[in-house]
Amino acid sequence: MARERKTDLEKIRQQLRKMAFGKPNDCVKLALCEDVDIEKLDLSMLTEIKRSEKGTVEIKLLDRTKVLEQLAALADGGDDGAERFLQALVQGMEREDDG
Repeated sequence: MARERKTDLEKIRQQLRKMAFGKPNDCVKLALCEDVDIEKLDLSMLTEIKRSEKGTVEIKLLDRTKVLEQLAALADGGDDGAERFLQALVQGMEREDDG
């Protein structure tokens, strides 16, 4: 069980790093290009995309500051902080599923 937690925690750290330091190029490509293979795009930074009837495109990306704060909390809190973070993450996903 502890080993699984470590593996999950490392996956979360990797994803947070990717979101904090990644480039939004694929998000822009999705919004502006017609023929895009969505399976090949990295949309981990995308939170919302809208296209108006007039063709205006609005892209909302995640807040990198918040992601960096989470990454810092994982680094500062050690295993105890990581455990709290995992619990909060799971609770957030459960709330999303219920909503």
